Amino acid sequence: MKTNTRMLCEGAILVAVAQILSLIKLWEMPWGGSVVLAMVPLILFAVRWGLGPGLLAGFAFGVLQFLFDGGFAIGWQSIIGDYLLAFTVLGLAGLMKGKKGGVYFGAVIGGVARFLVHYVVGATIWAEYMPEEFLGLSMSSPWFYSLLYNILYMGPNIIITLVVFALLQKPMGKYFRGEDLPRA
Repeated sequence: MKTNTRMLCEGAILVAVAQILSLIKLWEMPWGGSVVLAMVPLILFAVRWGLGPGLLAGFAFGVLQFLFDGGFAIGWQSIIGDYLLAFTVLGLAGLMKGKKGGVYFGAVIGGVARFLVHYVVGATIWAEYMPEEFLGLSMSSPWFYSLLYNILYMGPNIIITLVVFALLQKPMGKYFRGEDLPRA
């Protein structure tokens, strides 16, 4: 019971921190998507507590993003894909719970999963909004356009998350590994 309370409190705090960090945009794309530090607390929570709690925290964050970040969507499919599903899959980082280097592998797994969701949503739902030219290249395939568009912000998000974990490894390593948590 005490462990569940701790998990819920930590999840609420880290989702709130992620929401605050999402408001500090380092860079923003014109049709949605930005470079922020919000993945750090979500990945940390998932790696500490596991897959189920990580998926739930990602889902909660997705709901908050839709509600408070302007809800940049073109229909219910986009809401489900770009918000609910894309942030929920960050919880896949929880597969690395208790593993050596868990936050690093978790950041890659969660980040790539989120990229893949945005990529598929971009190539299918957002395809009709594809410009004729993007980054000086002629666009004829929505799959190629979505790949370029989404990698421009998801690549930096994944890299920044990995860098933050590397910088915090020494002072926070035991928290990354969940060594402060009671053993079940």
